[in-house]
Amino acid sequence: MKVYLIAGEPSGDKLGGALMEGLKQLNPNVRFQGVGGPLMEAQGMTSLFPMDELSVMGLAEVLPKLRGLFKRRDETVEDIIGSGADVVVTIDSPDFCLRVLRKLRELSAVPTVHYVAPSVWAWRPKRTERMVGIVDHVMALLPFEPPYMEGAGLPCDFVGHPVVAEPLAEASDASAFRATHGLSDAPVVLTLPGSRRGEVSRLAGIFGESLHKLAAQRPDIRVVIPAAAPVAGLVYEQTRGWPGQPVILDPRGMNPDAALAEKRAAFAAADVALAASGTVSLELAANTVPMVIAYDMNWFSRKLIRAMLQIDTVTLVNLVSETRTVPEFLGDACKPVDIARALEQVLKPGPERSAQAAAAEITMERLGRGDEPPGVRAAKVVARVAGFEDQA
Repeated sequence: MKVYLIAGEPSGDKLGGALMEGLKQLNPNVRFQGVGGPLMEAQGMTSLFPMDELSVMGLAEVLPKLRGLFKRRDETVEDIIGSGADVVVTIDSPDFCLRVLRKLRELSAVPTVHYVAPSVWAWRPKRTERMVGIVDHVMALLPFEPPYMEGAGLPCDFVGHPVVAEPLAEASDASAFRATHGLSDAPVVLTLPGSRRGEVSRLAGIFGESLHKLAAQRPDIRVVIPAAAPVAGLVYEQTRGWPGQPVILDPRGMNPDAALAEKRAAFAAADVALAASGTVSLELAANTVPMVIAYDMNWFSRKLIRAMLQIDTVTLVNLVSETRTVPEFLGDACKPVDIARALEQVLKPGPERSAQAAAAEITMERLGRGDEPPGVRAAKVVARVAGFEDQA
C-alpha cells in the first residue's frame, strides 16, 4: 500500500506521524510520499517541500502568499499523480489541502481522506460543502463531530485524538528537568506563544507584559518556553527582557525523540501554563497542567472571525469537557492585566485548579484515553478507504 500524506503545520505533523506509525503496524511494507514535518519524516517520508511554507493562519495573513501557495498546490497535485498512491490523506490545513483535492479530483479518482473534521460547530458551518465530491471520508478528532459531517453527506469516523496516546514524563523526569535548568522549587510558568511566526510576533509582547505583571505579585516565578523549531530564533528575539529568567527549549539540531522527551519533562515540571489557543490545550490537559489561554490576531481577521463565531469558547478542553473552567482571553480581551490576574488565581491551590484537573480528566476520557491508540484507529480507516481492509 502506498499512502500520500499532506500536513501543513506542527499539529498536523504530529497527527501524520502517529497515523504513519499505525499504518506501519498494519502493513510493514507500506510506503509514504507527500508533504510533512520532522515527525512524519522520522516515520520514513521525505517532504516534497518544507512544511512550514504552509503554516499561515488568519484571513489577512494568507492573501500575500496566495501565489506561492497556488504554485505549491500544482506541484503537489503533479506529485500525487506521479506517485501511484492508493489513497491520499490530507491532514487539517483545509485552505491548502482542499484546493489540492479539488484540482486532483479533476485528474484522478484516487480515494481521499481528510484527517481532522473542520470545526463547523464553531464557525463557517458551510465549509462542509467545499468537501462534498472531493473528500471520500473524514476522520474526526472530537467525539461530537461525526454527526456534523454525516449531515452533509460525508462519511466520518471518530478516531480519537493522538494526545491520549502520547507518553507522559515521570515525576523523576520533572525533577531532573528542574535540576538541569536550575529551577529548584520555584513556581514554573510554561509559556507557549504559538508555532507560527505571526502568532509569536503578535503574542510575545502581550505574554511578556502579562508575565511582568505576574512577577510583580510572584517574584519567585520561573518561565519555561518550549519553542517550535520554525520559530525558535524568533522566540529568542521576542522574549529578551522577559521576567523569570526564561529557559527556552530549542529543538533545532536535536534528535526529535530527545526534543520531545525534554518538552514532556517541561510539561511535567510546570505549575501553570500561559498558552496560545489551539491543540496545545489538550497537551496541557493530558499532563494536568492548569492553564490560561490567550490569543489575538490582526484587526481585520479578528472582526471577520468574531462575526462568524458560533460558540462562547474556543478552548478545546472547555468544549470537550462541556465546562468553562479554563479562562481564555481572545481578541479585544487579550489584555496583560487580566491575563496576569487569571494566572495568579490558577497558580495558587484552590477551586480553580481543582476544577481544571477534573475537566482535564473528562477531556482525556472522551478523547479516547484507555482505548486503542488513535493512530492505529486512524490507520484502519485509511486502509479501509484504500481497499486494504484485510490488512486492518
